[in-house]
Amino acid sequence: MKTKHEQILEFIERLPIGDKLSVRFIAKELSVSEGTAYRAIKEAENKGLVSTIKRVGTIRIEQKSGENIENLTFEEIVKIIDGEVHGGVAGLKKTLTKFNIGAMKEEAMLRYISEESLMIIGNREEAQRLSLEHGAAVLITGGFQPDETVISIANEKELPLISTSYDTFTVATMINRAMTDQLIKKEIVRIQHIYTPIEQTKYLHKEDTVYTYRMLNESSQHSRFPVVHSDNRLVGIVTAKDVVGSEDDVPIERVMTRNPAYAKKHMSVASIAHAMIWDGLEVMPVVIDDLTLIGIISRQDIMKAMQSIQKQPQSGDTIADQINQLINEDVENERYSFLVTPQTTDSIGAISFGVLSEVITETVYSFLAKNKKKNLVVEQMNLHYFNMIHLGSELTIKPVIFDENRRSARLDVHIYSDNTLAAKAVVVCQLIQKK
Repeated sequence: MKTKHEQILEFIERLPIGDKLSVRFIAKELSVSEGTAYRAIKEAENKGLVSTIKRVGTIRIEQKSGENIENLTFEEIVKIIDGEVHGGVAGLKKTLTKFNIGAMKEEAMLRYISEESLMIIGNREEAQRLSLEHGAAVLITGGFQPDETVISIANEKELPLISTSYDTFTVATMINRAMTDQLIKKEIVRIQHIYTPIEQTKYLHKEDTVYTYRMLNESSQHSRFPVVHSDNRLVGIVTAKDVVGSEDDVPIERVMTRNPAYAKKHMSVASIAHAMIWDGLEVMPVVIDDLTLIGIISRQDIMKAMQSIQKQPQSGDTIADQINQLINEDVENERYSFLVTPQTTDSIGAISFGVLSEVITETVYSFLAKNKKKNLVVEQMNLHYFNMIHLGSELTIKPVIFDENRRSARLDVHIYSDNTLAAKAVVVCQLIQKK
């Protein structure tokens, strides 16, 4: 028999998208305590079944798949601008692709209106109505309230009608920054987006035998399997190497490797790729905080994700990107130059320590990627200053490899200012051979 918690979750799943719900409503409908209803609603929110929005309440939303998790929705825009939703609540989970400022006459606005866009307008009722009727959500600035006829159109079209006390320029700046942040986030693919869930995962219990492993191995694409306790907590990992020479009736617990490396959903694909390639792992268990197994991540999953990232046509500029744009390369002499600008200095007018560290890192990335055809991760850097590097100085950076093997490289990086050695760094990198 299902618990009250499970019954509430099923009830919430059956609610139509856009319906409002509350603790009191759930408690009354299902004859449960308000405490039980509250815990179930929180669980539903964690699962993406409902969302609580300021001045709107808790509403049933469409559960989003992993691949769309980084999209910027109208619901997030409401939070960013501290907005108030007047209509079109059912459309809050729709994705925002662009925004326009409706400063022109109504007849000129039509060419700029498109679906999944947001039209930012002041107190102009006809422009608000026109935008909604042609598929664009509406954001009213300046604290003005919409008319009831406009609200009814928003509800009918399921397009959010939002108001905010901010002015148009401020709102446009806030939304533009949010969209840039989302573009950057698209490149940071996390394990939660690509791992194989427990329902599709092959694993062993510690009471199983070597014979069970061999049977499982025959029908799998890999030879590495997690081993769990009776409560599904990860206790080990077993590979073909572990069972070599063992009889079929030997318990898995006796041959498995204990305390294996594992991943968590919030970790980035890049960091796990780093660990898997370094340790030669084809599969890694994915767990939650109490080490309960929730799935696996394979090297094949990692490679597909990396290829997907590389195919993305656009991204926002990170701080590293901005610094990299200021670095110039002298290919012939294998050296780099960097001009110290006001934005890269500290409070006393010298180059910021963090900026210089990033300049060295980006220089090493470029040097190894172009000369050794390899990707890398900087693992350690020892940076020493010899002279103050002032605003307006043009730096010359010369990286030299003094030790290299298949997996790592060590470099001496000399930084010159006005033909004088101003700083020196020893950088240790982990190399990842490009496929």
